[in-house]
Amino acid sequence: MKLSQYPVYIQSALLALGLALVGYVVIGLTAPSLSPAILFALGLLLGGFLIPLFTRPPVPEAIPTTTLYVGNLPYRANEASVRTLFESFGQVLSVRLMKDKHTGKRRGFGFVEMPSDAAQAAQQALNESEFQQRTLKVREANERKDEEEGNDQGQP
Repeated sequence: MKLSQYPVYIQSALLALGLALVGYVVIGLTAPSLSPAILFALGLLLGGFLIPLFTRPPVPEAIPTTTLYVGNLPYRANEASVRTLFESFGQVLSVRLMKDKHTGKRRGFGFVEMPSDAAQAAQQALNESEFQQRTLKVREANERKDEEEGNDQGQP
């Protein structure tokens, strides 16, 4: 029987009970003049500090993701409409549509982050497809270049 198969609150309760009993025995042997109730309470207190060290919720496995570049988007397209378009191929983790820094108007391209298998299906289905009277260009996005890299290359 593995303790980790039970929910965290049950793990904590079982460990608290076990540590309280161990504390009762250990403190009872070192300080026999204390009452059993105090010994048990000290065991629980000790357990309260030690339980977080032994019980941890399971860490979800990292899902490999892919960021897709989506070009030739209509200027009237918003994050919600692009998300809806891509959600038919799987979970969409994020949608970022680029805007001009000065005017705030959309620039006609953006990025969609999805699990890798869903991203591949979306890329194959949506590249060169029609969306709001525009032909989309869907590609795997290139890695983002550091802005400092461009500033350090021979520029004072």
